[in-house]
Amino acid sequence: MNKPTLIATEQSWMEGEAIRQLENAANLPGMKRAAGLPDLHPGKGIPVGSAFLSEGVVYPHLVGNDIGCGMGLWMTNRTAHSFKLDKSVKKLNGFEEPWDGDSAGELQAAGLPSDLWPYALGTIGSGNHFAEFQAVQEVFNPELFAGNGMDKKQLYLLVHSGSRGLGESILRRHVDKYKGGNLAEGAADFDSYIQRHNQAVIWGVLNRQIIARRFLDALGLNGTRRLDVCHNSVTPHQNGWLHRKGAAPADQGLVMIPGSRGSLSYLVRPILGKADIALYSLAHGAGRKWKRSDAKARLSQRFKVADLTRTDLGGRVICEDKALIYEEAPQSYKDIGQVMSDLESFGLVEIIASFRPVITYKTRRR
Repeated sequence: MNKPTLIATEQSWMEGEAIRQLENAANLPGMKRAAGLPDLHPGKGIPVGSAFLSEGVVYPHLVGNDIGCGMGLWMTNRTAHSFKLDKSVKKLNGFEEPWDGDSAGELQAAGLPSDLWPYALGTIGSGNHFAEFQAVQEVFNPELFAGNGMDKKQLYLLVHSGSRGLGESILRRHVDKYKGGNLAEGAADFDSYIQRHNQAVIWGVLNRQIIARRFLDALGLNGTRRLDVCHNSVTPHQNGWLHRKGAAPADQGLVMIPGSRGSLSYLVRPILGKADIALYSLAHGAGRKWKRSDAKARLSQRFKVADLTRTDLGGRVICEDKALIYEEAPQSYKDIGQVMSDLESFGLVEIIASFRPVITYKTRRR
């Protein structure tokens, strides 16, 4: 029996169902190793915050339906001090509607078919996806921070989104034929899945770029991308296939690890010396503490919707979906400070800086 590695200290709370899901996936045919990160929590049969290394086969359901989902960070040309919070909240509208730009041209320029899911391009999506303006809270490594082209005075934009319905269609095609089964190297469907998967990853990167452009344009800002990291994918690794489900790569440069909309986010430098114990993967966020179905029941007796549109850190939350604003409340998430402490305890990261949320945009759609 394969025993997965759990990257968590005794101070971290892990739901039993998440560990059961991790152990089950670790023992699928062809699986060599598995790791659970500090943000591990139950998913739809597969835990989020996990990484799996297989040999000779890939498991599309371990990647999930949001192939290419990730985080992109842009530094804007506006200082955080000069940012007009209330005026900006009023200006941020209409992002649920299709982007009115040249989708076909952008897709072609990215090396993708011009008709590949064009109408969703530039939209955030639902669930835990967001666009968030942030200010630097504290810089712990000024030399590394500045060396990566960042200025602590500036306002930043963090975008979390993926491949939207494109990824869902790719997984659905596989599940309809194979359910939770694997695809063996050399099979026709294997090559087809990898090709479509890779297109969805590129689509996700492009989607985050266009989302950022829409948000910056709405406020008359310019921005420079400082990183883009995918946390739902399957890639070649050590003569096998590394599946990441809600796990940021530790071998592709700096990583942004967000908390909830009411807590800090952290910019980190992965430390490669010990990265193999976690399959070269890191937490991709704080990780859920409560199920979505439980969040509203737990919080609606204590908080009105209006109470959740402002955070303890002074930020604003734009979310007009009454169910979603409860589901994504800070109380529904684990302590990001503990997640970061666990990663540091295992020698996996150096924290470069922390960021606080200024405006978190979820949806204007009621």
